[in-house]
Amino acid sequence: MVRGDSILRFEAVSLQFDGETVLDNVTFDVPPGGTRILLGAAGSGKTVLLKLALGLLKPDAGRIHLFGDDVTDFKESQWYEARAKVGVLFQEGGLFDSLNIEENVSYPLLNQEKHSGEKNLASGKAREALKFVGLENTMEKFPSELSGGMRRRVGIARATVTAPQLLLYDSPTAGLDPITANRIISLIIKDRDMHNTTSLIATHRAQDGHMITNFRYNPDSGTVVRTNGNKDNGTRFFVMQSGRLVFNGTEGELEASSDPYVSKFIMR
Repeated sequence: MVRGDSILRFEAVSLQFDGETVLDNVTFDVPPGGTRILLGAAGSGKTVLLKLALGLLKPDAGRIHLFGDDVTDFKESQWYEARAKVGVLFQEGGLFDSLNIEENVSYPLLNQEKHSGEKNLASGKAREALKFVGLENTMEKFPSELSGGMRRRVGIARATVTAPQLLLYDSPTAGLDPITANRIISLIIKDRDMHNTTSLIATHRAQDGHMITNFRYNPDSGTVVRTNGNKDNGTRFFVMQSGRLVFNGTEGELEASSDPYVSKFIMR
């Protein structure tokens, strides 16, 4: 149960590596069911921000709240339960090469204490998650037998198999051709609209955010379709520059920005 009005909140968070500032006084919040598109060039701090949200790094200053709890000073043992409520799509999918697809997708169910009671259901849940991304026939295959786009889809299945309260996507479309990238974003939209998922999506592609804002999942056709009329679906855009959050607003506000750096991420 989330206390307060935010799933994830950063309050003036800063972090340095070897004397170099990688996050500088970053403040934002992600409400239940909200989607945040985190834009920025390589090295702007996007992945570092996600690692802080997962407790893989600890800030030098500021506070981080997750599911209503101040997790800034959590010990590693306290993070186990919190992380079990977060799904993560790592860069390039992050699959285990030595495990087959069923074992990869089942991994959170079999290895997180919170889900220990679901171990006997793991195979069925893995198949259901793979069906969600259209890959239910790959259970016995290994990651090396799949294309890059298919591995990314398996990564989404693994991230969502536990029905997490928060999903973190780290460059979900990086290195993919435009058609495959759009298919990945369509799956993110599908999960958002079917499960009211709260999401934070780090990307350098303005197209990703544009599609998430302007399309919705149609369960009747099983496809994503363009939104007509009001497109306020809880999506906002963040823009990172050299560790600083230099923009926080809607797509319309992003398009109206006159800042030269922010303008690089406008869909034209």
